[in-house]
Amino acid sequence: MLWPVKKVTWKVVLAVSTFSLFSVSNAFAEVAIIVHPSNASSFDQETIKKIFLGKTKSFSNGRSAILISASSGDPATDEFNTKVIGKSSSQVKAYWSKILFTGKGTPPQEMDSAGDIISAVSSNPDAIGYVDASAATDAVKVVATF
Repeated sequence: MLWPVKKVTWKVVLAVSTFSLFSVSNAFAEVAIIVHPSNASSFDQETIKKIFLGKTKSFSNGRSAILISASSGDPATDEFNTKVIGKSSSQVKAYWSKILFTGKGTPPQEMDSAGDIISAVSSNPDAIGYVDASAATDAVKVVATF
């Protein structure tokens, strides 16, 4: 009677292993930070983090930064928040709720697709956003990937 148990166990192991492989490939997706091609400012992770948390309101060239992000349901948002901001998406949402409530800032404008973000950034020299690295085009300048 052990044979059916072994058979089921191996099927479960195989299913879990397959799921894990898909999860791992998703977890290593890169996020590209994009700006208008004319933006010559310097960017590092700390600068990007400060810009997207509203702690720095302008680029190193002195121009005001317009923040654009993917919608909260987009996997790029979770990757960006984890890798760049160092917080979960719910922590970032709570942070911006507090900032908005106290009148100390405005959260990034959310867009529904990578194409919308690229279009907005490519048409505004003051915009900064992020997309899945595979979606970036030459209409924008990639200043960092995480």
